[in-house]
Amino acid sequence: MKKINIVLFGTGNVGSKLVDQLLEARESLRQKEGVELNLPVIANSTRAYFQKENQQPSWEADLNTLGVSYKLEDILEYVKKQGYENLIAVDATASEEFVDKYFHLIEAGFHIVAANKVANTRSSKFYGSLRQKLQEHNRFFFYETNVGAGLPIVETLRNFHRSNERVTRVRGVFSGSLSYIFNTYCEEDKAFSEILAEAGEKGFTEPDPRVDLSGKDVARKLLILGRELGLEKEFEEITIQDLVPAHLNGESSLKNFQEKKEELNPFFLNLKQNLEQDEVIRHVGELDVTRGTLEVKLVKEKKASAFGALKHADSSFEIYAESYGERPLVIQGAGAGAAVTARGVVSDILQLAEKL
Repeated sequence: MKKINIVLFGTGNVGSKLVDQLLEARESLRQKEGVELNLPVIANSTRAYFQKENQQPSWEADLNTLGVSYKLEDILEYVKKQGYENLIAVDATASEEFVDKYFHLIEAGFHIVAANKVANTRSSKFYGSLRQKLQEHNRFFFYETNVGAGLPIVETLRNFHRSNERVTRVRGVFSGSLSYIFNTYCEEDKAFSEILAEAGEKGFTEPDPRVDLSGKDVARKLLILGRELGLEKEFEEITIQDLVPAHLNGESSLKNFQEKKEELNPFFLNLKQNLEQDEVIRHVGELDVTRGTLEVKLVKEKKASAFGALKHADSSFEIYAESYGERPLVIQGAGAGAAVTARGVVSDILQLAEKL
């Protein structure tokens, strides 16, 4: 029986789903895979709950009532004292600061699985330093869910790159929230502001929808894919079409934006009225490897195309490679959601476990 010891950082939507999925799969993995997943520490930003063996379904209440305030050193000392091997730190936070702690975790013997995109979208210098540290300590870093949640985008591109398959272009509908918004807007006879409000009510957008409309999250995902293919690019080099006009952005408050979001309607209505009968609007990220350009923008797509046929909040990715000629490899499906992302993290943990 191979025993894997997981320390979870972050108990938000993804982290919570992840613990539940790990507990649910524990017995099945013991029997089918010969892998025992132990979760000795669960931590949020302020408290950590230490449980030597077998977390229980009551873990959330236990964290609230029995959790203690902590520093990272406390966790590192605890796992060392217990003699745990095959250590995996799971970063289910969205924290900028926590990423700096990866170096301490690696030095302490941890492999890392991250849903958090920050480590892969910082400067090229940080990106390189982290990989050097991983190499020095012979540690693994898995982050499939950084792009496309549970869809195998990162792994596919990495395998192409390793096998010397020349990828020339990658296009994708990266954002589940923007996929939902434009899929719905092109199908229904409603104002853009109305669709935007509905998307917020259904939990598709961030509390401040300008975060989604800015295109920055899509740009980060595009940067991650570009770096997988060996492009040394910085976030600032990405061309991003911000869908929020300047006077509703920047210094403008969220309250002011919500009160004036109807001012977005004429722009999107004009786009919609200029579509051909067989066209729809889609929000895409596009990476041209040959030219070394990364763009986030609105485009017109044929309804019959992979992007044009999208429904609900699904994502779709087209990978153009020399061996495939003019026809791209298309990967499509649910590209967002806490349960899907958590399942992708479980998959990363199991793939990592195979290597230990």
